[in-house]
Amino acid sequence: MPEPLPFEQDIHELEERLAQLEATASGPDGLEAIRQMKRELLTLKRERYAQLKPWETILIARHRQRPQFLDYVDMIFDEFVELHGDRAFGDDRAIRTGFARLDGQKIMLIGQQKGKTLAERQQCYYGCAHPEGYRKALNKMKLAAKFHLPVICLIDTPGAFPGIGAEERGQAQWIATSILEMTRLPTPIICVVIGEGGSGGALGIGVGDRVAMMQYAYYSVISPEGCAGILWRVANDDTKARAAEALKLTAQDLLRLQVIDHIIPEPLGGAHRDPREAATALKAALKRYLRELLPLSVESLLQQRYEKYRRMGIFTQAPVHD
Repeated sequence: MPEPLPFEQDIHELEERLAQLEATASGPDGLEAIRQMKRELLTLKRERYAQLKPWETILIARHRQRPQFLDYVDMIFDEFVELHGDRAFGDDRAIRTGFARLDGQKIMLIGQQKGKTLAERQQCYYGCAHPEGYRKALNKMKLAAKFHLPVICLIDTPGAFPGIGAEERGQAQWIATSILEMTRLPTPIICVVIGEGGSGGALGIGVGDRVAMMQYAYYSVISPEGCAGILWRVANDDTKARAAEALKLTAQDLLRLQVIDHIIPEPLGGAHRDPREAATALKAALKRYLRELLPLSVESLLQQRYEKYRRMGIFTQAPVHD
């Protein structure tokens, strides 16, 4: 049973009662009680997750048991061959790259890995990449273009690594360079936010012909904690929730604003409740995007990509009267 989040306590208690009842109940009356409690639990879940607040969505996106990049690699892709290093400084473990197959289609796979154990999280910098991570990703994207392979990017990061060393080695420059090069990379690019989509750390591998989000992921120019610290000088439960509401960072908000193209459904309560079901939905979406993009010529692909990003941020200004 997944570890409950603060707003899931009543759901967790009901799940525990159901487990106890299933272990002890017998006979027709016991079976009917189990069925009734299951209906009650399903109704409660549907009502709760249909009315999630933005901050609650963030808590789901950050759940410790939520599937990460390497989990999806195991569940969706075949023959993953990891490629290491940036040919300049080192091998950033927060960004993983490699060749893979998706139902026979050769692809270049790029994703951010946070890690699960403490040792792995430290090795992966909690999913916060250094400049060498973005340089590695860009090198592999160019390799994919050379061999006419589509690129799939799975995004899951709180943000780029904020340390002094990363800044000294050109963190902002390499994120900007990656964004620029992705706009004109002559091969299909698919980007999916599978968990956290934090700031430039996400944008560095987030420019694509199709950009999608998992249902309970978030994508934001700044974390709610960072926003609250700037605006109210303190990041507590109240200010973080206010910041999350104002930032319009949920998948539903970003689809309405046309920042993303699609929302990929998750199991009720989040991908951590049924990773296999979440992986099935993600795989179906990726296959659909590939079917749409692979037949396009390079000229059509780049023109559509250009038009996609030119449409973002269009607004109508009311006339000014003296």
